[in-house]
Amino acid sequence: MKKSREQLEKERDEAIAKREQCQHRLENRIRYYTEGERKKRNHRLIVRGADVESVAPKVCGLSQAAFRKLAEQIFSLPEVSALVSRMIDQQEGD
Repeated sequence: MKKSREQLEKERDEAIAKREQCQHRLENRIRYYTEGERKKRNHRLIVRGADVESVAPKVCGLSQAAFRKLAEQIFSLPEVSALVSRMIDQQEGD
């Protein structure tokens, strides 16, 4: 069976459209996962910041620089470092 030129052009156009559709789906999927990871990180940071403020409400009055300095000093304490390590080990054991 010999196909007419119009049939072949139609099949070609359909194949091109299908390829473009697949490409768009792939791009959308990549964007979904990329943005999803960013959204998860943003959510985690917001929740942890809220947790800090609920445990130590006075930190709300600190500037960003003062809060960062405080956090650096707290987490450089040997007792805090040991506690963080213990909590990580405990979490991994669960």
